[in-house]
Amino acid sequence: MEDKGSYTRPEDELVELGEPGVTEVAGTIKWFDVAKGYGFILPDTDEGGDVLLHVTCLRRDGFQTAPEGSRVVCLVKQGERGRQAFRVVSMDTSSAIHPSEVPTRAHSAVAPESGLERALVKWFNRTKGFGFLTRGEGTEDIFIHMETLRRFGIAELRPGQVVLIRFGRGTKGLTAAEIHPDLGTLPVSH
Repeated sequence: MEDKGSYTRPEDELVELGEPGVTEVAGTIKWFDVAKGYGFILPDTDEGGDVLLHVTCLRRDGFQTAPEGSRVVCLVKQGERGRQAFRVVSMDTSSAIHPSEVPTRAHSAVAPESGLERALVKWFNRTKGFGFLTRGEGTEDIFIHMETLRRFGIAELRPGQVVLIRFGRGTKGLTAAEIHPDLGTLPVSH
């Protein structure tokens, strides 16, 4: 399902370099979620912050997705909610990183102290890079960092999703050390 926030969708306005307010931006794909229909480009320069990249812009210019770490050049306009790509000029995926190969950044992993347990996703914010899981009412919440998801090849979590985890005690309390999709292999405990 596409996120149809209050920004202009790229097909609503075709832009060309040289038009007022249109700039060419080179940068790296910070993240892109095909299911949500958008992601962000981290520009090579700090001017103006990240650039929104909508899936319709990608597809119109012949791309199906934008893997993290890919180099991209695009035409950008300032909108009400920030800068947005309206045309992908080029994309080089040779520098793209598979989610399981993304190196751990500024996050210290914890050693697992538990067995493999089922947990429910309370919430997860991909932009912030973390969220919380629960094992049920009356239990301590379990912190989950985006880097842990990347290490185990998981792109995103949804509220209400059931996952299998091992966790330990970290600087933020209980912290997920390992995460796997729940394929129904463990008995449900109440």
